[in-house]
Amino acid sequence: MSICRVPFSCNVTFSGDGYSTVNGPAHPPARLSRFRPKLSVNDQNSDNLSTTTSASALTSLANLLWGPSLPPGLLISTVRSAWTTTWRLMMSQLAPSDPSGTYSRPSSKFRVTDPSRFASRRPGSLHLYVGLPCPWAHRALVVHALKGLEDSVPVSVASPGVDGSWEFKDSGTGSAIRSRPGDSLVPGKDRANGRRNLREVYRLRRGGYSGRCTVPMLWDVERKEVACNESYDIIEVFNSGLNGLAGNPELDLSPAALKGEIEEWNRVIYPIVNNGVYRCGFAQTQDAYDAAVNQLFDALDKIDDHLSKSRYLCGDVLTLADVCLFTTLIRFDLVYNVLFKCTKKKLLEYSNLHGYMRDIYQIPKVAATCNFTAIVDGYYCFLFPLNPGNIRPVMPADCEHEVLFSPHNRESLSSSSTDKSAMQLYSTS
Repeated sequence: MSICRVPFSCNVTFSGDGYSTVNGPAHPPARLSRFRPKLSVNDQNSDNLSTTTSASALTSLANLLWGPSLPPGLLISTVRSAWTTTWRLMMSQLAPSDPSGTYSRPSSKFRVTDPSRFASRRPGSLHLYVGLPCPWAHRALVVHALKGLEDSVPVSVASPGVDGSWEFKDSGTGSAIRSRPGDSLVPGKDRANGRRNLREVYRLRRGGYSGRCTVPMLWDVERKEVACNESYDIIEVFNSGLNGLAGNPELDLSPAALKGEIEEWNRVIYPIVNNGVYRCGFAQTQDAYDAAVNQLFDALDKIDDHLSKSRYLCGDVLTLADVCLFTTLIRFDLVYNVLFKCTKKKLLEYSNLHGYMRDIYQIPKVAATCNFTAIVDGYYCFLFPLNPGNIRPVMPADCEHEVLFSPHNRESLSSSSTDKSAMQLYSTS
């Protein structure tokens, strides 16, 4: 489960649980005579000047070759053919697909089958690595916050680098991700190992590592080992495996009585919704896109109908299934509706789903895990094959903080006025 950002070079694949770096063919920016566009995120003014200079040179050359008229048809068809070929090459690295053109997400390498194995851990012996644009890392941040693990399991926030890998930099000094005043989670240094990028952290493990370097990643500080890089395993560890360290150990997001129902929801949410939006955005054939988008909105229609009668997916109790759905919904109108062509409906048009998303967003500590500026930058500025112009869209009105904190009235759907789980959540300081 993951997310990746690709600028002009294609040495990153979007797979597993986050950005991952692999060896792939480079696709350097086109050159024109002695004009060389500068690809830097560290100097915005230089970047703007370079872009303006390049554009002026291209305009001058076009006027010289064919004046004010459109380029000749042969040139257009040649460029289109070259771009299509290059796009397919880049997409094959960014989003591996099966023969039908359907995005196929690789599985995570480091798994946890028994969360209780971490029960005896000391504060600081585990460290969480995340990237703010990534929905899979976001689910780990939400459970981490709700369980009150901020002091016991420190977090390092990476940002996508210009080569597509996750890197660590001082907050506000050269990070590719912007932040707004008041954002509590911003990219910064590697607080556990002092490394420059996540690839270096993965390679610290005994025997080294040359595979996909993804987020979220739970690092074993004492053993210098990757404890886990599968997002769902990580949230299960946070939910039940670290209660001795948690500030809110009574909260159980996966009660034994609901495990079967949670698993049923996950069998729908993960392949059709969480991964479904990527199957739409990364589809490499029309048939693959049509199948993915129809399945996605059919599922959203059914979930919206279910939520007309139930506050959460499993009744009155917030569960891990809700957390997994939330991190996709909070990005839907902001990113997936436009960039990933999930255009049949906006989430705002689903009255129950949108209210449900606001309900979870308003749970104390959840809103602080949502950095919308980082999400926009992470998708629109680094998924180069999907947004070659690198232009950030304006924030949708329904994604503004004030709108997300508007009344949702979903408490009226609770079957009992003494909803224990909700009381635990809302009393968390």
